[in-house]
Amino acid sequence: MKRESRLLAVLVINAVIVAGQVVAGLLSHSLGLLADAGHNLTDVAAIAVSYVAVRLARRPPTPTRSYGWHRSTILSAQANAAGILAITAVIAYEAVRRLAHPHAVHGGVVVVAAAGGLVLNGAAAHIVSRGADRDLNIRAVCVHLAADAAASAGVLVAGAVILATGRHFWLDPAVSLAIAGLIGFEAVRLVRASADILLESSPPGLDVARLAGSMGGVVGVDEVHDLHVWSLSSEVAALSAHLVLSGHPTLEEAQVVGRRVRETLASEYGIAHATLELECETCVLEGGDDCAMTALPPV
Repeated sequence: MKRESRLLAVLVINAVIVAGQVVAGLLSHSLGLLADAGHNLTDVAAIAVSYVAVRLARRPPTPTRSYGWHRSTILSAQANAAGILAITAVIAYEAVRRLAHPHAVHGGVVVVAAAGGLVLNGAAAHIVSRGADRDLNIRAVCVHLAADAAASAGVLVAGAVILATGRHFWLDPAVSLAIAGLIGFEAVRLVRASADILLESSPPGLDVARLAGSMGGVVGVDEVHDLHVWSLSSEVAALSAHLVLSGHPTLEEAQVVGRRVRETLASEYGIAHATLELECETCVLEGGDDCAMTALPPV
């Protein structure tokens, strides 16, 4: 099964889980089930973004969108995060209110619905996990599904206790409050990650100083400056830099050095889109200022 087909299958499964948990939550008066449905809804959004990313990444650049459609997934992620935070606030408010005034909960319905969610999330994780070790996008979906299964397990335990004892209804809003905290944490991380990409920050986990050292270590490079590296999307990084080359090479020799630097960037850092300006001397703007916005020391 292709990557797109796996994502689409998991998207349908999660949509079914959300619909079933909403109906069961309303019938059983279980805020825990409704909170779990909200958590699964965040994963529907995340999987949808991943699916759209795979589809849009295939579109070629155009004169008006020279980098293609990579950033559209980041805008979608921010919109999803805003919706998730709104859902979290509603769940948390209702959970606190029900902790003060517990409602009777139909434990049997909760157990059946939570068990169904646990089984379906397990099936979805199995479907999408093939190839997860090679694809960070798919791996992120697997993490979401694992969190779904954990939330469903928590609701299942609370429902089982209520069913067995006929009381302890406070467990239902307590579990929903914990799930709301998990949802909120994921949403804040999503907002921060998408904001970093829109602000063209360095890719997370990238050591820029080490990157500059690797570029400067290529035979024929004396200095690296005006180095900028940023994320186009969660999976695509780009780079631009000025390289001062040793001696005064011919155009053909300079191109060979540039090709070596690009090969280093692609093999060691996964950066396939690099724009390099090759120089014989450090460039200086009019007035004697260095051309770099943020110059790095020679490497």
